[in-house]
Amino acid sequence: MIETTLCYLERGEEVLLLHRTKKPSDPNEGKWIGVGGKLEPGETPEACMRREIREETGLRVTEHAYRGIVEFLSDVWPAERMHLFTVTAWEGTQQDCDEGVLQWIPKERMESLPMWEGDRVFLRLLRENAPFFRLRLVYEGELLVKAEVVE
Repeated sequence: MIETTLCYLERGEEVLLLHRTKKPSDPNEGKWIGVGGKLEPGETPEACMRREIREETGLRVTEHAYRGIVEFLSDVWPAERMHLFTVTAWEGTQQDCDEGVLQWIPKERMESLPMWEGDRVFLRLLRENAPFFRLRLVYEGELLVKAEVVE
């Protein structure tokens, strides 16, 4: 199972999203997602989250919350365990990302953007300030066929 991180930087009523438009053969192509990526060998989820944010945005995290674990199961893509974070404080100057376009999006507009249907499920849990959660998302192709919070 691939281990990844996904993080949403929050600035008041806005969230920093990455519109995936630049990476070849990208399963997220054209979608709006948070910042993150694959854990390197021996790396903790927190260390990966900090590294990925620094690499993709140029920002250095100073305050974050570990919000949940999301398992993606698919008949097309490899299984993935994603560690989900929110960040509310950072230092530095935002830079361009070589994987897509970074943009601050009003939270109320997020749901209208092209994204994975499962992302809408965990974004709702984040908005509702749900306690730490484990979510299992099952896809057939790009169709979400099951979403369940697991114990």
